[in-house]
Amino acid sequence: MRRRSKIGAGLAALIVPVASMFMAFGATPANAAVGGSGPYPADYETSTTLANHTIFRPQTLPSERLPILVWGNGACSANGLSQGNFLREIASHGFLAIANGAPNGSGSTNSQMLTQSIDWAVAENSRQGSKYFNRLDTSKVAVAGFSCGGLEAYAVSGDPRVTTTGIFSSGLLNDADDYQLRRLTKPIAYFVGGPSDIAYPNAIDDWGKLPAGLPAFMGNLNVGHGGTYDQTNGGEFGRVAVLYLKWRLKGDTTAGTNFVGANCGLCGTQWTVQQKNLTLGDNPPPTTPPPTTPPPTTPPPTTPPPTTPPPTTPPPTGSPACTAVYAVADQWNGGFVANVTVTAGTAALSGWRVTLNLPSGAAVSSLWNGVASGTSGTVTVTNQSYNGRLAAGQTATFGFQGTGNGSGATATCTGS
Repeated sequence: MRRRSKIGAGLAALIVPVASMFMAFGATPANAAVGGSGPYPADYETSTTLANHTIFRPQTLPSERLPILVWGNGACSANGLSQGNFLREIASHGFLAIANGAPNGSGSTNSQMLTQSIDWAVAENSRQGSKYFNRLDTSKVAVAGFSCGGLEAYAVSGDPRVTTTGIFSSGLLNDADDYQLRRLTKPIAYFVGGPSDIAYPNAIDDWGKLPAGLPAFMGNLNVGHGGTYDQTNGGEFGRVAVLYLKWRLKGDTTAGTNFVGANCGLCGTQWTVQQKNLTLGDNPPPTTPPPTTPPPTTPPPTTPPPTTPPPTTPPPTGSPACTAVYAVADQWNGGFVANVTVTAGTAALSGWRVTLNLPSGAAVSSLWNGVASGTSGTVTVTNQSYNGRLAAGQTATFGFQGTGNGSGATATCTGS
């Protein structure tokens, strides 16, 4: 049997939108510090095409693409400002954060709203005329939530577009739900309020049941179930969440040192830290860099020039050129996640096709933002309907989860 009944009953109360003592943690946050502490002052907005959600973004979109965080609120509250200070802080560091629920909305939410957020972001990134057109990194998506929102995040963590999952002061309520742990394949992180947090026993129980080999981090800060979300810039939970997302979604290994190793940045602080299968080598550079030394263009002097020059090969006139760059985003024992960036050449593309040559023993298990033919050896990936048309120099990305070791693969692109 998983839990003491009072623990299960206490967390179950978080799901009830009204008459829960925990609703206070998400109902009326303190006034947010305008902009957050990051380099991109942030605020929130709404969209008519994403009803009942609140979108936190840099007020001026930076040149870098924004990774995506979709968020479930404490108590499954439909107030998208429930953790507003926290989410605004994350957005100010160059992320798009989408919370379930409208600003100051009422009622309750569900996990499908997290999927709607991902769907919307992917569509907006591909829609010409959108402020987000080609401005989002749809290959880097985190799903996370606080308390009841953490249960929503668990429910969506199997989405193949998800890069990492964040569980904040939450844990599964019943042993019957443990299948959600067994299906986890992406890195996961827990940020919990210590032994005084009502969700602590559930989170610890989940931690012990994670799949072998899964990269996982757990940090406990002894502040209780309410966390620090309402403090300026989300307090300590906001600071640490930004570091984790920088590592997992932006490949910032300096930020990653706060979570990895016996001397990690959070080790030996007010945080109590646990780690499983973590390495900083989760985001290596692309494995297919262009050659740095061009081949010689002058024949050796001992070879006389031919009396009749060989015919030259004209440049292809059919398919516009494109390039594909392959990079492993996460690697763990027995599996990996990789991303491929397709870039159009000097001419526009109406579609693209990437040929992947995977190393021996590696295979594709799930793929997003593309259509795959084959799973091992030579795999061909073509564009989806929404990301095939590229202007000259424009990029699109697709990603996949694989089994085995992803290093050493190559990628080539053909355009149409």
